Amino acid sequence: MDKKIAFFDAKPYDRQSFEEVNKEFGFKIVYFDAHLSSKTVEVTQGFDSICVFVNDAVNKEVIGHLVEHGVKIIALRCAGYNNVDFVAAYGKIPVVRVPAYSPYAVAEHAIALMLSLNRKTHKAYYRTRDGNFAIKGLLGFDMHGKTAGIIGTGKIGKCLVPILKGFGMHVLAYDPHPDTGYADSVNIKYVELEELYRKSDVISLHCPLTSETAHMINRESIKQMKDGVMIINTGRGKLVDTVALIEGLKSRKIGSAGLDVYEEESEYFFEDLSSEMISDDVLARLLTFPNVLITSHQGFFTAEALHNIAKTTLDNITEFFNDGYLRNEVCYKCEKPCLKEQKKPCF
Repeated sequence: MDKKIAFFDAKPYDRQSFEEVNKEFGFKIVYFDAHLSSKTVEVTQGFDSICVFVNDAVNKEVIGHLVEHGVKIIALRCAGYNNVDFVAAYGKIPVVRVPAYSPYAVAEHAIALMLSLNRKTHKAYYRTRDGNFAIKGLLGFDMHGKTAGIIGTGKIGKCLVPILKGFGMHVLAYDPHPDTGYADSVNIKYVELEELYRKSDVISLHCPLTSETAHMINRESIKQMKDGVMIINTGRGKLVDTVALIEGLKSRKIGSAGLDVYEEESEYFFEDLSSEMISDDVLARLLTFPNVLITSHQGFFTAEALHNIAKTTLDNITEFFNDGYLRNEVCYKCEKPCLKEQKKPCF
């Protein structure tokens, strides 16, 4: 296919995975290191489609320029889409996404954060490299017999369940649309959020970012939790009110936190800023806590996931230019994945 794709926020691993998969498709992909923004959108002139990631700005101004330039489709190479202005895009340009790439990757990363925080393996690594073999301060707890609360039982949440049960943990789940048949089959229990907060030793977030879930971890919800609770977020940064999280850590209400996402991550995550000062005071404060482990939105980052992201993204673009059918289009009116596959109206 001779269509041209403008690919923004391109990292070496993006280029490698897309170039390999593109051998099957034959698109002309031009990679730009810069993020898509009002300052860089002019380079999209002459392109048929654009490919963007979580920290690219797809706002009203940018969308207006894309339409003027004749760009026909916006392809997100990610599952999240809260960086897109759907009101501005409605009726002008379709938006497609990658709804699932490897739920195992994110679930396994959540477990890595849990284990590292619990057994302090990241601290032990640096100690022993310095010749310090003391174990004082590295005390953990048996995960066996503890209670894990999973918020959101989509594909990732469901991948996490058998891993936690493999440790011998009790699993509570919350989802606004509970899959009771699944819960019965794997012997877990759906509960209301208040009960999950009250009973869980570990809470892991796997829900989308919506107006209902934004800052769901806040001062009030933290008050309901067990003393010393561990909070894991591999979902979306704005699920957690970071200021409230810091207060909970300072008061020791929260025992530890593992964060693969941060609500103001766009200026920092995926970039090497090791020679620069962090001007975000909240992020800088988080990094001072010995019981906080932050990774840079790498939960998705496996070879299998990168391949699936590239394949689905190029499939999405191919579908549009072949016949206009978009199985992974995000509905403009309800800002949810479109239900065309089920032949149902979504509004």
